[in-house]
Amino acid sequence: MKRAFPTLDFQKIRTIPLESRENKVRRDDLARPIRAGMTLSEFVGALPNQLVADGFREFIGRVAEAKRNGGLLIAMYGGHVVKVGLGSLLIQMMEGGIIDAVATNGAGSIHDFELALVGGTSEDVGRNIQTGDFGMAKETGDLMNRAIADQPERGMGYCLGRMIEEDGFRDRDVSVLAAAYRLGIPATVHVAVGTDIIHQHPAANGAHIGAATFADFQRFSGVVATLEGGAVLNFGSAVLMPEVFLKALTVARNLGHTVEKFVAADFDMIRQYRPSENVVRRPTNMGGHGYSFTGHHEIMIPLVFASLLDALKA
Repeated sequence: MKRAFPTLDFQKIRTIPLESRENKVRRDDLARPIRAGMTLSEFVGALPNQLVADGFREFIGRVAEAKRNGGLLIAMYGGHVVKVGLGSLLIQMMEGGIIDAVATNGAGSIHDFELALVGGTSEDVGRNIQTGDFGMAKETGDLMNRAIADQPERGMGYCLGRMIEEDGFRDRDVSVLAAAYRLGIPATVHVAVGTDIIHQHPAANGAHIGAATFADFQRFSGVVATLEGGAVLNFGSAVLMPEVFLKALTVARNLGHTVEKFVAADFDMIRQYRPSENVVRRPTNMGGHGYSFTGHHEIMIPLVFASLLDALKA
C-alpha cells in the first residue's frame, strides 16, 4: 500500500519574538579584549563565560578557598608529567605549602629517580625493545631495587626519596620524591608488579616491591582520610592513581572518616574513563565538586599552578 503524506502549509508556521527566547549566550558572556601587560588573573577573567573557561575559573576559586580554609591539597600524577619537565613545579608548590601530599605510579618514580641521578631520563623504547635493552639501565634497576629493599615497611616513596637525598644524587634538587623527603610531606608510589622497568632486573624482589607499595597504599589512605574540605588533582594518570584513589577513599569512609565535600579534578591530554569516573564523578557525588580539563600537561599544569598562586595572593 502506498503511504499518503500531508502537504504542509509553511505560511501557517508559528514564530516567536527573538527577545522573548531564552538564550544560552549573552553579551556579558563574550570574551573581554586581551591586551599587553595583563596579569594572569585579568587574562583568566577575560576568557568567555562559557564551557571549560567558566569551569576553570570556578575550579581555581574553589581550590583557593579550600587552601585558605586549611584544606589538604593532594597531587596525583603519572610519569609523563615528570618527563615533560613539570616536577620542578610540583616541588615549588610543595615548598610553598600549596601541595600537602604527592602520589604517583611506578613510571613517575623512575623518571624522577633517573633525573636526580644523571640529569636525564626517557629512552627510545621503539629502538631499544628490538635488542632487548629497553629498561635495562643497570644503575636504575640496581639502585631503585636496593632502596626499596632497605626498609620496605616505610613505603616506596620514602625509601626512594631518602636514597636520592641522603646519597647526594647530583641532580637531587629536581626530584619530587627527594623534596618530599626533605619537607616531611607524604610521597607515595603505587605500582603493579610487571608494569615498571625495574621489575625486569635481577635485583627485583617481589616481596619487597609488594610490601613497599602496600605500605604506601596504607599511608595514602590515611592522607585521603583527611581530604574533607580539601582538593585532589589527578595529573595524567589514566589507570593506577584513579583506581588507588577510589580504594583509599573507600577505606577512609569504611573506617568512619567523613570525606564527602572536596574538590576533585582530572587533567589529561584525552578524556579517560577511570579518571572521569573514579576521581571526578563517583567520589564527589555526596556534595563535592568534580572537574575535567583536557590539554597538554606542559601548558595546562603551569596554568593551573600560576592561576592558583594568583588567586591565593588576592
